[in-house]
Amino acid sequence: MSARTLRSAGWFAAEGKTGIMHRSWLRSEGLPDDSFEGRPVIGIANSWSELTPCNTHLRELADYVKRGIWQAGGVPFEFPTTSAGEPLVRPSAMILRNLISMDLEETLRGNPLDGVVLLSGCDKTTPAYLMGAASVDLPTILLTGGPMLNGKYRGTDIGSGTSVWRLTESFRAGEITGAELAEAEGCMARSNGHCMTMGTASTMACLTEIMGAQLPGGAALPANDSRRKRLAHMTGRRIVEMVHEGLVLSQILTRTAFENAVRANAALGGSTNAVVHLLALAGRLGVHFNLDDFDELAINVPALVDLMPAGRFLMEEFAYAGGVGALVNRLTEHLDSTALTVTGRSLAENYAGEQCWNDEVIRSLDNPVKPAGSHIAVLRGNLAPAGAVIKQSAAAPDLLQHRGRARVWDRVEDYLAEADRDDCDIAADDVLVIRYAGPRGYPGMPEIANVALPKRLLRQGVRDMIRISDARMSGTSYGTVILHVAPEAAVGGPLALVHDGDVIELNVPERRLDLLVDEAELERRRSRWRPPVLAGVRRGYLRLYVDHVQGAEQGADFDFLQGNSGAPLPRQAF
Repeated sequence: MSARTLRSAGWFAAEGKTGIMHRSWLRSEGLPDDSFEGRPVIGIANSWSELTPCNTHLRELADYVKRGIWQAGGVPFEFPTTSAGEPLVRPSAMILRNLISMDLEETLRGNPLDGVVLLSGCDKTTPAYLMGAASVDLPTILLTGGPMLNGKYRGTDIGSGTSVWRLTESFRAGEITGAELAEAEGCMARSNGHCMTMGTASTMACLTEIMGAQLPGGAALPANDSRRKRLAHMTGRRIVEMVHEGLVLSQILTRTAFENAVRANAALGGSTNAVVHLLALAGRLGVHFNLDDFDELAINVPALVDLMPAGRFLMEEFAYAGGVGALVNRLTEHLDSTALTVTGRSLAENYAGEQCWNDEVIRSLDNPVKPAGSHIAVLRGNLAPAGAVIKQSAAAPDLLQHRGRARVWDRVEDYLAEADRDDCDIAADDVLVIRYAGPRGYPGMPEIANVALPKRLLRQGVRDMIRISDARMSGTSYGTVILHVAPEAAVGGPLALVHDGDVIELNVPERRLDLLVDEAELERRRSRWRPPVLAGVRRGYLRLYVDHVQGAEQGADFDFLQGNSGAPLPRQAF
């Protein structure tokens, strides 16, 4: 391939002062002359940050990617982007997902890059990177950082997130001491990497591999496994080949890839956060894809992977059982295995001959963890006319059909204060409603929907209640939690009209969520409702976010980021 056919040639093959400016400053980085003579220029987008604990090893991983790029005849340029880690960012890392995507998009479009490697880990960085890259549509390959090693506590495995919720419940119930809780805390995060439960990070890693955006094996290998370094090297090699082949992201992330992802998410028992992330990504690509697809496409798919939070094991066991390759081969009849991947081969070709080495971790279709249609359900009704979701596999079966008294809070902090009171009068069959926590209302749609149960009830042995919210919950969480209620309360959705004492009816088998209040009364309430005053959003990115974020049913992306703009050569600078 000649230099003139590469996008980067618009910079480095330019004549006169323009070309001199572009080339001369890079010589200060020690690049030899032939770096500008027709070699593919590859960006390495790195979400490394010490404020994103899951991603702190990505700086080292980038070095192995560079080796592969140089070996294949490319020229690598590593660059940072905004990063966001769920463990630290308040009010939610979700609020930064769209910002990260914009940061990446503009960096890719404005620089002399022919292709890009995306280094991600913590859950929002993966969809954010793919959203940004999809908006430019260069040859792109993703490499996630891998999960942590299993947590070990008193002879048992404990999982990030999932065990936090369980252990804190036990502490509030008086079943374990503060010293025991502190000991467990110190045993949980034993290595580099993202959550080792089937939380959002692991879910998005697995789904993006099945969608074809990662090399085989990229999702499940532990972060500290030396094979991940080799995979990074091969990723660097492959992106150079993709540039020469002209293989771009939109050729891989097709409607078929999204259908495969939805079905695989059901088999994985994956996170409900995959809903908002896949919807947002589809919007960037112009792929016809909607909320109902998550129910309709997976209705015949059983859960095959037995991982926390809905199961027993962790990502180490999944990797050693055969990982994504084993799952794909067990799920063949439910997937379109002809789908193209970043290898240039089909999904079937990528995993030909891969076997399962532990039938307890990755079950067969005739021995599933949970039956078909038991994962994410999309609910509608007069309380959620634009939809809501529930992760059935993590819910109490006896609560999937329930009628109860609504107890309503506009601020999660107020509920938590009430729940900690010894004289709290919340009953076990009440329905807890936490609202004004959606994309616009919080803002940022935080992971607060699975609120802790009242301490008094925990001490009585209650371990689950129906909780309804326009917020999200962590992919590591569990419980009978109705999420992403849309339209959200902050824009006047029906959730804003619920009063204490109203009766709410949940019927998951019929996919219904209803407020049993007559329409005339709801109309009276609607006429009196006023939008909340959002504190602290007068300026900056928060102002932009509140003004332009779409509803959860659309993926909570910005309205002005739908579709993509491609990667045309920008106007000259000199």
